[in-house]
Amino acid sequence: MRATSATIHLGALRENLRRVRELAPGARVMAVVKADGYGHGLERVARALEGADAFGVAGIADGQRLRAAGVSQRIVVLSGHDEAADLAEMRRLRLDTVVHSDAQVDLLAADADPRPLRVWLKLDTGMHRLGIAPERARDVHARLRALACVEPDITLMTHFANSDVFDDAMTTRQVERFERGVSGLDGERSLSNSAGVIGWPEAHGQWVRVGGALYGISVVAGRIGADFGFRPAMTLATRLVAVNRIRKGEHVGYAAAWQAPEDMPIGVAAIGYGDGYPRHSDGATPVLVNGTRALVVGRVSMDLVTIDLRSHPDAKIGDPVVLWGRGLPVEEVAAHAGTIGYELTCGVTRRVRFVEDDA
Repeated sequence: MRATSATIHLGALRENLRRVRELAPGARVMAVVKADGYGHGLERVARALEGADAFGVAGIADGQRLRAAGVSQRIVVLSGHDEAADLAEMRRLRLDTVVHSDAQVDLLAADADPRPLRVWLKLDTGMHRLGIAPERARDVHARLRALACVEPDITLMTHFANSDVFDDAMTTRQVERFERGVSGLDGERSLSNSAGVIGWPEAHGQWVRVGGALYGISVVAGRIGADFGFRPAMTLATRLVAVNRIRKGEHVGYAAAWQAPEDMPIGVAAIGYGDGYPRHSDGATPVLVNGTRALVVGRVSMDLVTIDLRSHPDAKIGDPVVLWGRGLPVEEVAAHAGTIGYELTCGVTRRVRFVEDDA
């Protein structure tokens, strides 16, 4: 069996939810589990986060999976319905829909089924991705409230574009635009994502929508989840399958991209971009060999990486290698690859063996 594994720390997921509640004590928590629970496994994450008040998903298919797994909490389809047939399936599964366009309102208006759906009305306050213009919020809200197929208690929401910069004026402007748009309207408010929970307590509202923080991943540049009291929920690991001695001046890997500066040992670990490990890095990406740091050298290939073992003279075949997780923040690895931790955990592939622990 290939040694590559992703250990999902269920206790860390639960602890991270507790930490979110500590940071936003007056708000209910929507646990965002899109992209297969940020790569951690949708059903697995939902079981661990059974204390969440709701789950946020990207599409109806995720709602189907969660209901099949026995999830009873509210499930919110964050992009809402796309066509008339979606509304029937949302009713069957008891899913909430997000309305962010006039086209979606039109679909609801044309719906003949009187059984009401729960609706979240999304305003575009500056992200300029999805949402109703704030100055139109009252009109759209009134139109929705007049429909028999819409629950009268409509939640009002927006999405921050730059809340991970805690002193950024853009978020302040977004909050102000939102408050002007919803002034006088009934309904609970939902503004904050993970960064909003951490850095913008004045914008928590009645609901916070938390993704990365639940998985122990920081969204703040130069910081890691542990800086804010969160624990990594995934450890990606493998083992050394070879330890080779090479001479000074010899090259390692495809395209002979790395040259040995001296006679030295090179470790070969069973991990590659076929497992979701990033192919591109700045040449100084750390790993842990037997719990101690070493560097990846040469190009990452589909199945294998090569590691500078000069600081590990006793390393041998079978020794453990941690690529990210406990002891090595995924944010640090991501920075060397020019990306973010979210992309790395979401990108772990199906050939990696997933295991669970309760730590």
